[in-house]
Amino acid sequence: MSETPLIETRHLKKFFSTPKGLLHAVDDISLSIFPGQTLGVVGESGCGKSTLGRVMIRLLPATGGEVLYRGENFLAYNGRRMKEMRKKVQIIFQDPYASLNPRMTVSEIIAEPLKVCRICPDKESMQKKIRELMDTVGLAPRLANTYPHELDGGRRQRIGIARALAVSPEFIVCDEPVSALDVSIQAQILNLLMDLQDSYKIAYLFITHDLSVVRHISDEIMVMYLGQCVEKAPSQELFRNPAHPYTEALLSAIPIPSVRPEDKMKNVIRGELSSPINPKPGCRFAARCPYATSACTQQAIPLTEIAPNHMVACTKYQDKGEHHG
Repeated sequence: MSETPLIETRHLKKFFSTPKGLLHAVDDISLSIFPGQTLGVVGESGCGKSTLGRVMIRLLPATGGEVLYRGENFLAYNGRRMKEMRKKVQIIFQDPYASLNPRMTVSEIIAEPLKVCRICPDKESMQKKIRELMDTVGLAPRLANTYPHELDGGRRQRIGIARALAVSPEFIVCDEPVSALDVSIQAQILNLLMDLQDSYKIAYLFITHDLSVVRHISDEIMVMYLGQCVEKAPSQELFRNPAHPYTEALLSAIPIPSVRPEDKMKNVIRGELSSPINPKPGCRFAARCPYATSACTQQAIPLTEIAPNHMVACTKYQDKGEHHG
């Protein structure tokens, strides 16, 4: 593994103005991803996962913090430098139909980033590149002149992957890329993404709410709750030793194929979500946590290292390990 992260965030924030105050969508997130590695980001809908991915590649402007690419903060880049940066960072969207232009054919969609970034000097080399990309993602050549509505969800998502690969990126945000697909197709797309990572050493930020999917593809997993990181650990360590009560609840919600009632879900999250608008100090999960004490709501709870590379933000671990802001 490289000693230097390919991409990292430092105290990244993204707030949205609302009539009631500031909505803290991404609040003080620090992470790092190395070349050829996958960081999985999990959490329930509305926790800020997709916003984090979009801010990291400047599809949305950050409110504060830094995003470093090979050690350089590209949030400060001007338009010309950012256009070059776009070749290095890409995104695969959640909905493979809404993210494709319905008036363009498969080959036209894949050709668009090649034209914008001026990668192919002539028409012949562009057609060759399109054929190579279609072959790489498993799209038959006969589909080149079809339109997105003529294809199933799996093939549409392969078009999105080919479009992201067209500019040879080093980092791709995968924003729930299989959640809209059938289970059998999900496995094909996940295996394709992993094969591409092996071949091209691409780093992924893999956003999902499906823990069984994230376990399959991730080297490290970060658990988000209402804009904050509550736990981060190597994939196997997180499943073997979940430390935060929210992570425990998420893991217990994974369906187990069994007819015995005692094997069913054991840890149900109760209570209402606290508001992400002008949040109070302390743990944002406290209102739903069965272990909450008065200490949980008095001040911000820093991430604590409880095992090698295993960080958790919980008062249960405040007296142990090292604190990380």
